[in-house]
Amino acid sequence: MADTYKFRIDHHGSLVRPVEVLNARTRHAAGELDDGGLRAAEDEAIAEVVKYQRKLRLSVVTDGDFRGEDFRSTVLNAVSGFRRTDGTDDHDRPRWVADGELKAGKPLVAIDPAVAAELTKTAAPKASLPSPAFLAATCFDPGGAYRSPVELGEVLARIVRDEIQQLISRGVRLVQLNNFRYASYLFSRGGQPLTLEEAVAIDSLAVDLEDRPENVRIGLCPTHKAAETADGEAAARLFADLPVDRWVLPYAHGTEAEAALLRAVPADRDAALGIVDASVAELEDVETIMQRMDAAAELKDIEDIAVTPNAGFSDVAGRPAIPADAQRRKLVHVETIARMCWGNEL
Repeated sequence: MADTYKFRIDHHGSLVRPVEVLNARTRHAAGELDDGGLRAAEDEAIAEVVKYQRKLRLSVVTDGDFRGEDFRSTVLNAVSGFRRTDGTDDHDRPRWVADGELKAGKPLVAIDPAVAAELTKTAAPKASLPSPAFLAATCFDPGGAYRSPVELGEVLARIVRDEIQQLISRGVRLVQLNNFRYASYLFSRGGQPLTLEEAVAIDSLAVDLEDRPENVRIGLCPTHKAAETADGEAAARLFADLPVDRWVLPYAHGTEAEAALLRAVPADRDAALGIVDASVAELEDVETIMQRMDAAAELKDIEDIAVTPNAGFSDVAGRPAIPADAQRRKLVHVETIARMCWGNEL
């Protein structure tokens, strides 16, 4: 049995940015607001979003990713050696390349000690990071400072590992890495610059920490949405070989592929199931979700399961799929399902 430390009402970290933060970032980019002014606007919004999450009675609390342009920004903006290009990726995000020696001169996630202490009063502080293998696969430049995506990934793994250790020292208790490139292996799509074994080795280097406190957990999200069928063998290898505590999996559509992914999670790891779709405002039927939770309990000990939306609500700032009021209803929905499953044992 896994030891979940009861982080059962989870979410991916990114929340819909308030208009004040978006306006401050626009003014900062135009030179109308200095760094201190932008930081003040972000600080105020983060303080409010912490209160918001507490009222929802979530078991983890984040800063909403309010300081970043997208889910990669924690690394791309804080590590020298990356260059933003004029191009975009398949998801219309700016493309970055590593064309110089990578160096992290400061913490990547800007969690102030006072904020972390405030979060720990009622919930576990959580931080999300792009995985080093994801960044290596998407930012490798053949003309840059590194000879291969593997070499780049190993450097990034050491940077991310150091950051995870710093986060833990500042009070963070749940860290989530995101590597959506694993979907290519799980659903047999191919076309990746890293083999599955190479990607697992890189991400393992980042999360395999010594002397980690017992109440700290590390999770990884390999995909937001399952295809029609999943490669069970690839899933079993990935979930067994990469030493994270929690696999954050899609579970909002009741497909056989979702069940196959859950089935592949080893008994000594827990699974956070994405029971609501963060891209659709309409609420899922409670009875349907509970039927899926009953099915999940037949595949894995219910004590080793958490519930979560299937994705972040705004992985790119200013581009949420649903508005803030729908986001709140979705988070309440997740909390309600958790209470129905575990009662007061959260």
